Amino acid sequence: MIPLRLRVPAAGCALLLGASAVLLAGSTAVAAPSKPVVRESPVRQAPRSAGAADTSTGPFTEPGFAAGCTWHEFGEGEQPPWWLTFADPLCVEYSKRDITVDDGGALRFLVAEPSRFAIAMLTCHYYQKDHWSVQSTHGATPWIAWDGQYWWDKAARRAGARLTNFRVDGHTVGIGDAVAALEPVFPDVARALSDYGQAAGETGLTVSLPYDLRCALGG
Repeated sequence: MIPLRLRVPAAGCALLLGASAVLLAGSTAVAAPSKPVVRESPVRQAPRSAGAADTSTGPFTEPGFAAGCTWHEFGEGEQPPWWLTFADPLCVEYSKRDITVDDGGALRFLVAEPSRFAIAMLTCHYYQKDHWSVQSTHGATPWIAWDGQYWWDKAARRAGARLTNFRVDGHTVGIGDAVAALEPVFPDVARALSDYGQAAGETGLTVSLPYDLRCALGG
C-alpha cells in the first residue's frame, strides 16, 4: 500500500461528504445547457431470462442488457432531460471532474445530482458510468479522483458496482490506499469507500436485489 497523507482544507469536508452520500445511494456529476451526446450501439439487447433469481454475491460483471444500451452523455453539472425517466434500459455517463471549491463547480454538481438520481428511479434496467475528481480549484492536483460504474436489473434481481482508477494527491492507488489516506482527515468518506472494498487496485461486486413485481411482470 502506498503511504499517502491527504492534506485537505476543512472547507472541502462538506463537499466530499456530499459526494460520498451520492456514491453510497448508487447514484450516480449548472454549466451552459447543451444537448446530450447519444451513442447508438449496433448490438441489439439480448433476451432476458425468466429463470430463478441469482442470490449470490460475486465479482463485478456487465449486465445482460449492456449490449443494447443507448448511451446518453452529460457534461459538468448538466442535468438530464425529464423524458429519460421513461427510458428502459437507461444508460447514462456523467462527467464529475469539476467538483471544486472556488469556481462554482461543487455547487453545479450538487444542484444537478437530484435530477440525475430522480430519472433512474422508475427504470427497471439502469447502467451509469461516471468520472469523479475533487480538488480545491480548477486545474489543481485532485485531492481524490476515480471512475465508477453502477447498474441494476430489477427484473433479474441483480445489481453491480465497480470503482477503478483511484488517484490520491496525483498518485495512482488502490481503493484500500484511498481509504487509508482519507481516514485521518475524513473518516466518513473513508467508510463510504470502504464499503466497496479495502484491497489495492480496482474493486467491484455483483449482488442480489429484492423482488420488484412491476419489473418482474415487465421482463
